[in-house]
Amino acid sequence: MSTVTAPTRPARAKLPRRRPVRPARLWALRAPITRRARIVLIICSVLVPLVAWVAVAASGAVPEQFLPSPSAVLAAGWEMAQSGQLWTDTWASVQRILIGFGLAIVVSVPLGLVMGSFQAGQALFEPLVGLLRYLPASAFIPLLTIWLGIGEPSKWMLLFIGTVFFNTLMTADAVRQVPRALIDVSYTLGARRGEVLRKVVVPHALPGMIDAVRVNAAAAWNFVVVAELINSQEGLGYRIARSQRFLASDRIFAILIVIAVIGLALDIALRVLRDRIGRWV
Repeated sequence: MSTVTAPTRPARAKLPRRRPVRPARLWALRAPITRRARIVLIICSVLVPLVAWVAVAASGAVPEQFLPSPSAVLAAGWEMAQSGQLWTDTWASVQRILIGFGLAIVVSVPLGLVMGSFQAGQALFEPLVGLLRYLPASAFIPLLTIWLGIGEPSKWMLLFIGTVFFNTLMTADAVRQVPRALIDVSYTLGARRGEVLRKVVVPHALPGMIDAVRVNAAAAWNFVVVAELINSQEGLGYRIARSQRFLASDRIFAILIVIAVIGLALDIALRVLRDRIGRWV
């Protein structure tokens, strides 16, 4: 009787072991970078476009009527500042943002809190808010002019419509990020619903709410320029449109720089506020 021998398996060829490739620390995913590297990158982000602007303007490749030099832009800005025109226009635009975007914050934060905290609130409001946010705010200009006239209220409402829906949804998302365990522990310790909302949900979601305001503040500046094209007599958007009629591109650049500086200052202020409030989150 012959014995059956099991077939021998072919020897597996050993795969070469690959050493993990570690990216440079500067570009490692979500890894902190040194303070020195951060400062160098920040300086480069400003200097590189500025140097490119100076080089193109000095080369004469683009006529100064279309791309003025930085010195011409500074001179135009200084002239408007000395005449007081720049301050008047800046204050008019800031006032419109404070009123229009301020109203949007007053409405969107409580609404987002309700949508993020209660599933009933989400089911009741989110379909309508999600639908309305896709309607372009600039398409409401004819209706706002009919309903509210060509004065200040129509400009405030354009800012309101352009920012309120996005701020509501972003606020609701920030509220939903509150860990369920925190809410359960609060109820276990005897807290009531109002106390959980005031002492757990709102403090935990507040940094996210500030971030939402910070992002939508940029949108508010976009809409204020559009709003000031409607029968305005002052404002940075109005001044841009008026400068365009006279091909004063140096003034347009100067106004754009003023808007960028104000926006950057507001952004930094809100970041500092968020970091101070959200240190424990």
